[in-house]
Amino acid sequence: MALASTVWDANLYLKFADARMRPALDLMGRLDPANAARAGHAIYDLGCGAGNISRILGERFPGAPVVGIDSSEQMLAKARSQTADPRVTFAKGDLAQFKPDAPPAILYSNAAYQWLPGHIDMFPGLIKLLPPGGQLAIQMPRNHEAPSHALMHEAARSGPWADKLKGIGGIARVEEPSRYFDVLKPLSSDLEVWETIYQQALTGKGPVAQYTASTGLRPFLEALQEPERTQFYDTYAALIAKAYPTRADGITLFPFRRLFIVVRRA
Repeated sequence: MALASTVWDANLYLKFADARMRPALDLMGRLDPANAARAGHAIYDLGCGAGNISRILGERFPGAPVVGIDSSEQMLAKARSQTADPRVTFAKGDLAQFKPDAPPAILYSNAAYQWLPGHIDMFPGLIKLLPPGGQLAIQMPRNHEAPSHALMHEAARSGPWADKLKGIGGIARVEEPSRYFDVLKPLSSDLEVWETIYQQALTGKGPVAQYTASTGLRPFLEALQEPERTQFYDTYAALIAKAYPTRADGITLFPFRRLFIVVRRA
């Protein structure tokens, strides 16, 4: 696999768009259309990436402007180039210090806040940006104890790059569901917290390693230069191939746990 760049690779991320789409749609299904009809309010897609979910939000809620927020210029450029709907716009922003330009009726985030240490402490502030009845909807991967993520650290310790990768942590830890429930319950009139394990059916050569290379493996890759970057990736990919073997039908099953939070402000 070519690893010429360590910035967010929109094309590699979108290669697994179908696998990433279902949890995004499952989260979207819990949004209240009445919020999208609030005059003067917007829907924000926090950590919008390449904008594919922002566009679906625009289609599902045609009465509201949708604003995608992301910190990656490459992702935002991809999002703008593929979006024709003038109601769906994009802006660069830091999720840790998010301040909306227009009042939000819905704050939606699919697989973004797990990158931010201490994200659980940010969520009450997000709720307070909403009007009464407004919704905060968040999905985060909670797969950090699975082989796909544990083997990142094993690969990091197993080569001449070990010192360079010491202390690299990948994504921030996503807490037990009860922790989020306890923090958010005092601010909510309605609160749902649940987990789903998706049996993702991937195809191609080393699909699980490619999947994580576009997300959780990135901090490790960014810490290395060639040729060590590719050597580290190949070491990780070999470990992953044993943990997630390809079946006789050519499919690799990749179980993936995700945490969902939907809050309606009191």
